Amino acid sequence: MHYQHLLVAVDDSDVSLAAAEEALILAKVLKCKVTLVSVVSLDPLSNTSFYGKALSATDYYSEAVAHAKNTLSTLKLKFTNAGISTDAKILGNMAESHAITQLANELNVDLIVMGSHGRTGFKKIALGSVAQDVLTLSHVPVLIIKHTQ
Repeated sequence: MHYQHLLVAVDDSDVSLAAAEEALILAKVLKCKVTLVSVVSLDPLSNTSFYGKALSATDYYSEAVAHAKNTLSTLKLKFTNAGISTDAKILGNMAESHAITQLANELNVDLIVMGSHGRTGFKKIALGSVAQDVLTLSHVPVLIIKHTQ
């Protein structure tokens, strides 16, 4: 298969940044376009209510978006400096796995690249596995980077 467009899902984790590095190598070799995406949502475990905590939730979300913009900007510059046509998007207000797979479908990408924290057991049950959900939902191949070098 000839890959022409990669979707790279990133957050600020080491494994996510390692996945972006792998995507950079692939994109250079394959001479393909890259879209970087970061999904920002309110923590579903925070039990944020409309009253009392709304301001702190709003502040949290604003800070998370600002951090995502910074991370994506840094990565986009790195990809662009390597001669790769790169776009960056921030998505919010939906589950990470659904946002990633929906964007992959909208952009008609050929491959999704993302990291996986490798959670198992209770941690996987409590925190979920975005990578596993993307693998289940996606109609395109998914390259999972499991750990950093």
